[in-house]
Amino acid sequence: MNRMNGMTKAGSNAGKVLPPMVAQLMGMLPAYPGSLLFVTALNVAIAKHMPQDVRQSLSGKKLRIRVKDAGVEFDFEWREQRFAACRKGDGSDLTIAANGHDFVLLAQRQEDPDTLFFSRRLSMEGDTELGLMVKNTLDAIDLSAFNLKRLVRARLESIFRV
Repeated sequence: MNRMNGMTKAGSNAGKVLPPMVAQLMGMLPAYPGSLLFVTALNVAIAKHMPQDVRQSLSGKKLRIRVKDAGVEFDFEWREQRFAACRKGDGSDLTIAANGHDFVLLAQRQEDPDTLFFSRRLSMEGDTELGLMVKNTLDAIDLSAFNLKRLVRARLESIFRV
């Protein structure tokens, strides 16, 4: 059994989902503020790491992240030099769906997107070429870009600079 940071790979994490009551409460939240918070995190964590050709390819493309067990979706697109939230219902060029736990494992690089995809824990609908570009771009970004402590510290330092 492969272990990383006390967690086992694929098999034992497959069934981790939010409790139904939590999922029901999260599903009742309005969509747009969640998307706004989500793109704020994307802009802080990865926007500056994206190559120019990826920025051009993403321009005007609508993306949706669906957290299945939470009943929430984040709709966004790339506009000029940043991610921007979109109102739900505009449709999407690409929808990526998984349970919240699996998205966390992906962000922490404790699980491989291909493994999740082929085990049907991660799904993609829409423009598969766009999906492959997103996957490859995220794979190429330095893991430290997703270090929450570092991001919060840097943000606080920028706010409180004299």
